Amino acid sequence: MLNINTIYDHIENKKLNYKTYDFTKDQGNALKAFFDLAQEYDNIEDLYNLCVAVVKAFFALDARLYLIDLKTKQLAMLASTENNNDILNKFNIPAYIYLNEQPYNTKESLVLPIKGKRIHSNGEGTVNNMNILGILEIYPYNDFTSNDILFFEKYANRVGFNIHNRTLAVKNIEHINFIKSLVADIEHNIIVPNMIFKLFLRRLNGKIMKNIEIERLFKAYHDIDAPCDTICIERIMDELTEVNHGLYDELQNIQKHYENTSLFLETLLRKSHFDKGHLTLRTKKCNMKKDIIEPQLERFLNRFMEMDIEVRDRLSEQEEETIQVLDIGLIAQVYANLFSNALKYTTSVVSGEKRFKYVEYGTEVLKNYFANTKDGIKYNVFSTGKHIKQEERGKIFEEGYRGTNTANRPGTGHGLTFIKNAVQIHGGVVGYEALELGNNFYFILPR
Repeated sequence: MLNINTIYDHIENKKLNYKTYDFTKDQGNALKAFFDLAQEYDNIEDLYNLCVAVVKAFFALDARLYLIDLKTKQLAMLASTENNNDILNKFNIPAYIYLNEQPYNTKESLVLPIKGKRIHSNGEGTVNNMNILGILEIYPYNDFTSNDILFFEKYANRVGFNIHNRTLAVKNIEHINFIKSLVADIEHNIIVPNMIFKLFLRRLNGKIMKNIEIERLFKAYHDIDAPCDTICIERIMDELTEVNHGLYDELQNIQKHYENTSLFLETLLRKSHFDKGHLTLRTKKCNMKKDIIEPQLERFLNRFMEMDIEVRDRLSEQEEETIQVLDIGLIAQVYANLFSNALKYTTSVVSGEKRFKYVEYGTEVLKNYFANTKDGIKYNVFSTGKHIKQEERGKIFEEGYRGTNTANRPGTGHGLTFIKNAVQIHGGVVGYEALELGNNFYFILPR
């Protein structure tokens, strides 16, 4: 931290610099107007437009603002005084626009680098360590004086400082919202499902107590020195065998639940999620049926049976051999949420003289579904029951929304939102459709 005397020295140096700059009244007012209005506009797109509008309003010059897209690392035009929205957010910028640490001019325009403040950058939005966020282009070029160029250079610096701070503010908000969403993911996919451990442990304890009872029975025969006939031994051995089988089954349940919980925790608590402020992918080749669907279905199968819900497999033969490149942990949670919802909301329906109550999962290939003529694979999880109301169907994937059909069933309204987020970062889409006997939730991934 600087002491107060050092700050006084910096102020005195600035006072001398301002005298040296000798900016005109309009130039000084332009800086003031930009500074004041930059504080008023909350929307970052408004700030972009302000950057070019000040140039037009004070100097009757046109301007374009180009910024580096953080995903593609390419320049994109984000604001223009020409007010032509068709040219915005485009990467096909003029050939004479390129990144340079110093201002330069062409026959048509003055081109100035927009620099972020290095202490705030952390490398975000910079290229080749130049700390450049983008470019401000001013045109037509009117033989600007050295004083004009100095002013526009200082103006570009103010633009860079404000854009960088605003970008950091937006990223901080995104990080906070992501953490809130991640907490909901952990609650929905880890904490709540883990309550089933209580059931496993209670049943495990019951088997252990049964073994203790058998042990006491043997001890009683031994203490009274009474012979245990063949029938007695067979009965005890049958009970012991049944208990040991039960112990093995519960051990398997706990092992599978542990593996699933570990997978979900590893997926949700990746460092890269927190660094980026959103879900990130860690993909590998996998078989959707064997590596994702079947392990998740196995977790719910007993509970489906307890609820008298039939489970129907409609996976295509092709899908059984299809290898996808996916984030196994995220897509596994997608299926966990779909099966969990099916368990809660599947009800009996009558068609003709028959009553049905079932869940059906399957796939279908959609030819040329994606814009680049790439096929899509549609993954369906259907369950019988009343249709979701028409007016609610467009909201069910929104954060926190719960339909009127949820009644007193427990839930947070987060499961479908997680599905949407996890599928979208794979380049896919999610959806709902009302079919004859019930509701089909689906997601479509590039093949």
